[in-house]
Amino acid sequence: MTLRLIVMGVSGCGKSTLSAALAGRLGLEPVDGDDLHLPASVAKMSAGIALEDADRWPWLDRIAQFLAQADEPGRVVACSALRRVYRDRIRSQAGAVRFIFLDGSQELIAQRMAQRSDHYMKPSLLESQFRTLERPGADETDIIALPITEPAERVLSLALRALQEHPAHPAPKPHAVNESPFPLT
Repeated sequence: MTLRLIVMGVSGCGKSTLSAALAGRLGLEPVDGDDLHLPASVAKMSAGIALEDADRWPWLDRIAQFLAQADEPGRVVACSALRRVYRDRIRSQAGAVRFIFLDGSQELIAQRMAQRSDHYMKPSLLESQFRTLERPGADETDIIALPITEPAERVLSLALRALQEHPAHPAPKPHAVNESPFPLT
């Protein structure tokens, strides 16, 4: 079975680190979702301007297509996937996807972001990321939630164990996927 995996969470939670480690351990083809942003979106974030959904839709589509085209053993993407509608959009195009949600407090992540100097995402945007974040619901059975309070190697071990113990879950029934930030009624 081809594994299509997204390591998700707010900026600074460790998505890139965990996705690279999983790629190495599982032989997956990795991509950092940041590398799939359009230059205009990177420029906005570099200037401290939060992205709007109109910026995100084509980016999410590129991520979904990358995953959909996976060969054995699979692919892994570091992608924020903060809202349910974003996750549903990826699910609708990529096939069976597993998500690993790196969960941590705003204070801890702000501390981590303050220590990095090589990333275009400004720490000032962290608050907007937490406002946007829709924590996975119980019906999102394809999501593994892991605490980031553990050391990186421990988080990797927890992720590998969870993937082994629960190799596949049926995707949840998606909400209506549209280009509006509001669900269809």
